[in-house]
Amino acid sequence: MELLLLGGVIYFIPAIVAAVKRSERALAIFLLNLFLGWTFLGWVGALVWAAAEKSNRPTPTEDAPRGRSHERRP
Repeated sequence: MELLLLGGVIYFIPAIVAAVKRSERALAIFLLNLFLGWTFLGWVGALVWAAAEKSNRPTPTEDAPRGRSHERRP
């Protein structure tokens, strides 16, 4: 049973990578992975696509506050 679960996780690594990166094309990558992942070329293609896809997460500089004028410096 554990081997089947491990195989499923390995099989869907491209879809997991796309979901973690919050890719805009995560559904397309998942579908490619689902239907063509059983071929080595389809799995590698989905993994490359997921890894190359730009992340939708904000960069740390975009997320950080700009300045704090109310803080006093020593």
